[in-house]
Amino acid sequence: MLNYEVEPNLLSRYVPPGTALDSFKGRTYVSLVGFRFCRTKLLGCFPAPFHANFDEVNLRFYVRRKAGNDERRGVVFIAEVVPRRAIAATARLAYGENYICSPMKHRVETEGLNKTAEYQWQVGNQRCRLFAQTVGLPTHPQEGSLEQFITEHYWGYSTQRRGGCVEYHVSHVPWQVWATDQAGFEGEASALYGSELATVLQRRPDCAFVADGSPVIVFMGNRVQ
Repeated sequence: MLNYEVEPNLLSRYVPPGTALDSFKGRTYVSLVGFRFCRTKLLGCFPAPFHANFDEVNLRFYVRRKAGNDERRGVVFIAEVVPRRAIAATARLAYGENYICSPMKHRVETEGLNKTAEYQWQVGNQRCRLFAQTVGLPTHPQEGSLEQFITEHYWGYSTQRRGGCVEYHVSHVPWQVWATDQAGFEGEASALYGSELATVLQRRPDCAFVADGSPVIVFMGNRVQ
């Protein structure tokens, strides 16, 4: 997970109706995240033939929404890249997300206590690369840390073309994270993320870590105004 501090106005056009930008100690972040879906099941029950295991890279930011007495903290995806058209089409239909199909590959290697993770994907004729190298052992994020803020948003929101947005719940146990001594992005991604966000990704991340992941349940979404 590569995390970059940005000016809030850079994200204003992406904020779904009924939500507000979430911040950490007054700072707004976008995250470039690479991960792998494994043993995926539709509706949590039905295996997806030939589509159970696949990569994804997404660019996301963080919002919150008041629902009664509940303060719901969630993520908004600016773009999500997957390697198969059926996956992208299903996700667009079920959640209204901006899924894009592109050739992808990944590499995860372990040497002693250290791990190296890398994801590559295609944007037009450009090859993009996200990479990270861990140090030490994984630990649960400290209470009140940026790592906890990034990993513990359990709702998703997507703007709908006819107004309003879709809200859906995501359930998983808190993740452990590794610190990194090397991490970053390489490539030209303006066609996918726009020139301003692509420029942000060229910087050194303000924070980068690797999470261990876990079983995840994504519940069907509901339309909210």
